Amino acid sequence: MTTYLPKEVQEGLEQARKRDLRRKSRLRVSAGDDVFPVLEFREGGFALDLDNAPKLRGLVDLYDGSRHLYQCLIVASEEDGALMRYEFKRSTAAVDKAPLDFARDENAPIALLSK
Repeated sequence: MTTYLPKEVQEGLEQARKRDLRRKSRLRVSAGDDVFPVLEFREGGFALDLDNAPKLRGLVDLYDGSRHLYQCLIVASEEDGALMRYEFKRSTAAVDKAPLDFARDENAPIALLSK
């Protein structure tokens, strides 16, 4: 059995699918002042909507809502249907405090109390 959908119906279904992916995903990519919603995320990279995704390359920040997850070095990989795929060259987890440059003792005091 062959199914045929008119072009307008196929375009409408594709737009609805993209809109649904945007609503479900809280992930965002920030490149300078521009912010793009991430439609797919996987271990080696992510995908953006092809219609409004530039050929990003270089350093970007990946956010889950307002929480900074990763600082990534990326390169545009391929066009996959309605998605533009990007691969990580480097992905570093974002931390909210500076790393220590020494080993902290487990039993070290947390604070100094004085009179």
